[in-house]
Amino acid sequence: MSMDFAPPKYAQVMTAIQQRIRDGEYAPGDMLPSETQLVREFGVGRTTVVRALQTLAMQGWIEREHGRGSFVKGRPESPADRVRPGLETAEQTESAENIVSVGRVPAPRHIARLMGVDERTPVIARQRVAKRAERVTATETLWFPLEIAVGTDLDKPDPLRHGVRQHLQAVKHLRFDHVTERLAAREPTKEEAELLGSSAPVLGVLASVHDPAGAVLMVVTVALPGDLHEVEDVYQVS
Repeated sequence: MSMDFAPPKYAQVMTAIQQRIRDGEYAPGDMLPSETQLVREFGVGRTTVVRALQTLAMQGWIEREHGRGSFVKGRPESPADRVRPGLETAEQTESAENIVSVGRVPAPRHIARLMGVDERTPVIARQRVAKRAERVTATETLWFPLEIAVGTDLDKPDPLRHGVRQHLQAVKHLRFDHVTERLAAREPTKEEAELLGSSAPVLGVLASVHDPAGAVLMVVTVALPGDLHEVEDVYQVS
């Protein structure tokens, strides 16, 4: 499966509405614009808007009332037991044996798109592996815009004393606000297969980490061997 993709249109509509709720533009109790208004604003089809609103309702951001419209509930609380690979990768501590490479590289297309920059724009890539009993259980690459990495230790090959999230908070006072994460089954890249020691399918994670203003602080790519990992979630049925 190619990693060259942009978020689906319904997800882009969702992200925009979520950001407006976070910013207070849409306050709890407010009625959202009608489906027709959203279709015109985002230039998408009605089915795309309906899917975005249905997903927002399932996630607890809004409440839909038949015949009346959609109303803001607010930013939902995150279940503590939900698995979030992108955030977990940003919070993990490092060791010398886990670091594969660190340096400035041209941004691949899928990374550049998430960062909102041109393809092959220089970025910092911090590549690591996770191990259990000497077996590589995941490959992880953390991608940073140069303006985020400057003045930090993110471009240095030495292990960080704390996780990336804590490092950015301490050194540059940057705060993680939200993560957009996509999980898909795919074939590993050649480099991932070499590090994992297998060409078997993987669960691929692609996540972008944003500050409160919506700017991208980092992008995370993770490859999880399919024979070692499974996805499980627990959620309330209303």
